[in-house]
Amino acid sequence: MWLPVLGLVVGILLGFMSNFSIPDEYSNYLSIAVLAALDTLFGGIRAHLQNIYDEKVFVSGFFFNIILAASLAFLGVHLGVDLYLAAVFAFGVRLFQNIAVIRRILIAKNSTK
Repeated sequence: MWLPVLGLVVGILLGFMSNFSIPDEYSNYLSIAVLAALDTLFGGIRAHLQNIYDEKVFVSGFFFNIILAASLAFLGVHLGVDLYLAAVFAFGVRLFQNIAVIRRILIAKNSTK
């Protein structure tokens, strides 16, 4: 469980220390990709706490979610519709559900001790 958290912390630190900027026309794609990555990260933490974690599912879900979300945003740009908002909603709901389940698992584990 510590490896995804370590990767998140290292990524955040590298992001703050670098002088790299994303052009405005790619901001929707990046925001969707970050949201999809966070959804997958918290899904992996949830699976680990439920003892059903599978590395293949985590890695494939990570890349599939990012590619799917970016493709949806790309399609929306070419259709002239803000389809990235659908991905933001879907991943946002999943993210909050995963966080809620993680919270319940941690409360249940701590209350039994």
